[in-house]
Amino acid sequence: MAQSRGKLVAGNWKMNMLHDDGLALARELAHRAVAASRAPAEHLGCELLICPTATLLAILGEALAGSSVMRGGQDCHAATKGAHTGDISAEMLKDAGCSHVIVGHSERRSDHGESDATVRAKAAAARRAGLVAIVCVGESEAERIAGEALAVVARQLAGSIPPGMGGGDLVIAYEPVWAIGTGRTPTLEDVGEMHAHIRRRLADSVAAPPEIRILYGGSVKPANAGELLAVADVDGALVGGASLVAEDFWAIARSCG
Repeated sequence: MAQSRGKLVAGNWKMNMLHDDGLALARELAHRAVAASRAPAEHLGCELLICPTATLLAILGEALAGSSVMRGGQDCHAATKGAHTGDISAEMLKDAGCSHVIVGHSERRSDHGESDATVRAKAAAARRAGLVAIVCVGESEAERIAGEALAVVARQLAGSIPPGMGGGDLVIAYEPVWAIGTGRTPTLEDVGEMHAHIRRRLADSVAAPPEIRILYGGSVKPANAGELLAVADVDGALVGGASLVAEDFWAIARSCG
């Protein structure tokens, strides 16, 4: 089923890149994507998505025009509009040309105290606006050491996914919190166990679990992407630091086969 779902490699730029650097990176990715689409031998085995800061979303649309590279937001508010200083609605992201939005990233959960209920409301907002919600889940190092990783992720899934979502509007990203930006990754066996667990638990939240793509995130880089993307039920990657370097992000995408 993983092959029929198709893989997705998403770059989360986080709070990085000013205008000139972001534009240059997007143009390079667009150039490579167009070239790959014209050469069968270079064809990518995945879809590409970049999630830049909100200040770059509109301008990068021009840089990516004519390529298959998609744009996404890094977060959204649950409301359509209103007195929410500093926030951005899912409708605004859609209006800016986005196709996806990340919700529930561990940095939002920890830095901003976002609960599963908050993430659930944001995922519902994404669906309302016609965006694909990338719902992030993952355990801390203490939770993994305590043997609670599977239970923690199951709880996050149950609390963060609105009813009625499916493969057309939902992607799950599993990111063990202790692996994000540290250079450390779980064993391939641990990744496989968690992704299989997520697939099983999705049966409690969605009608067709086999349709949902499950990405792995957490220190994904060219050196380990191939083996991670080959694990059963790993349908792509959510990439942080390596997505800021065109050569590295492209190499990860090429690892999809």
